[in-house]
Amino acid sequence: MIELPQRFIERIREQLGPEAEAFIGTYDEPRTQGLRLNPLKLGGPATGANGHESFRDELIRRFGLTPVPWCRDGYYYDEATKPGKHPYHQAGLYYIQEPSAMSAAELLDVQPGELVLDLAAAPGGKTTQIAGALAGRGLLVSNDIHPARAKILSENVERFGIANAVVTNASPDELAAKFSGAFDKIMLDAPCSGEGMFRKDPEAILEWSPDHVRMCAARQLDILDSAARLLKPGGTLAYSTCTFNREENEEALERFVERYPAFSVVRTERIWPHRHKGEGHFVALLRRQTDEEPASTAATSGRRDERCRRTDPADRSVREAMKLAEAMLRDVVPGFDLPAGEPVLFGEQLYWLPSVPGFPLRARDLNGLRTLRPGLHLAHVKKDRAEPAHSLAMAISTRQARSVASFDADGPEAGAYWRGETVPAPDGVNGWTAVAVDGYPIGWAKASGGQLKNHLPKGLRRPG
Repeated sequence: MIELPQRFIERIREQLGPEAEAFIGTYDEPRTQGLRLNPLKLGGPATGANGHESFRDELIRRFGLTPVPWCRDGYYYDEATKPGKHPYHQAGLYYIQEPSAMSAAELLDVQPGELVLDLAAAPGGKTTQIAGALAGRGLLVSNDIHPARAKILSENVERFGIANAVVTNASPDELAAKFSGAFDKIMLDAPCSGEGMFRKDPEAILEWSPDHVRMCAARQLDILDSAARLLKPGGTLAYSTCTFNREENEEALERFVERYPAFSVVRTERIWPHRHKGEGHFVALLRRQTDEEPASTAATSGRRDERCRRTDPADRSVREAMKLAEAMLRDVVPGFDLPAGEPVLFGEQLYWLPSVPGFPLRARDLNGLRTLRPGLHLAHVKKDRAEPAHSLAMAISTRQARSVASFDADGPEAGAYWRGETVPAPDGVNGWTAVAVDGYPIGWAKASGGQLKNHLPKGLRRPG
């Protein structure tokens, strides 16, 4: 049995009264496991089914999935099935996520075409859920202040095949200085004392104390201050934590609304492990009233410097890089169309930054922000050619590629590809080839002489 802090038990008994013993009893039970299917690859309400129904059914059968009632793409799984170890996970077909945590992005109710900020986004559960709701339209700015966590966030954005996301590693204040009053919707999964993590992470128990709760509540109010500046009038903010106490939840929002009377709490939801099948979560939806003087929706940084010239589409180096990339795209992925936007060049790496009507975010506006992913990574630009980036493979379907080699996910060819080995080429493939498992791309190879030369990034390869 998990040994809970005595002061935590006392506080829960004060908060829950006669339900407290049932709550405490859940710590004798196994923790809940969940995953979310990726509608960008498998279809869904926002993206359309596109013939993926049978494969969704296959995933449900293979992993014994049962629906999470508060999330349309969410499912429970039995830990013994280990979906996180399966090639389908690396292919981005689903995201492993605790079921309670799926409730927050559902309540935010993101719609295609909106401009959305995930303010404290790592490792990426809510970001990938929001991206699925956007269905490739609009723009998601996904941020985390911690460099190592922001890197993991960027990797998950890539694996999920998200083409319309910017990943930043900035403080909330830095973002608020750039994008005041810009966002239609904001997701704030606030750093918290993690009382809902006790079954998963023993470290959370060791770190817990009433003082830690108070410290978290103060930090949450600071982050909410920045979120208030970032949300446009009429916009909505989802505030969530994975903790149970009122100090970091209802009371934090009471202090916030008192400070910002233009905001009101529209709805709150709690998931308790003794009432629901989940580890526990709190989420509140807040709305900013519309009868305010609107802030400028343009990014505030207009100065030009050396970094701007490298990313400005009028600059010769960017034009030349994009010309090479366009030739590569026509040859390698003739069925793939870029949305409205502009190219961004970071050294030899070419990205495509989508544009959103009413929000003129330009590449130069990212200057001064630590930006890990300024849109979709299209290509590695060489002296006289562009080579397709791994992110491009993850963002396309096999129907969009000129040359495809699809292998059985459990077969020897797929295993060899994951290990970084050369693989025999199927008949008819040539040049840059999208390698897929059961029809879902996982990377690139270059076909020549009956062989597929492996171009899977070394960091993604699995040892034998």
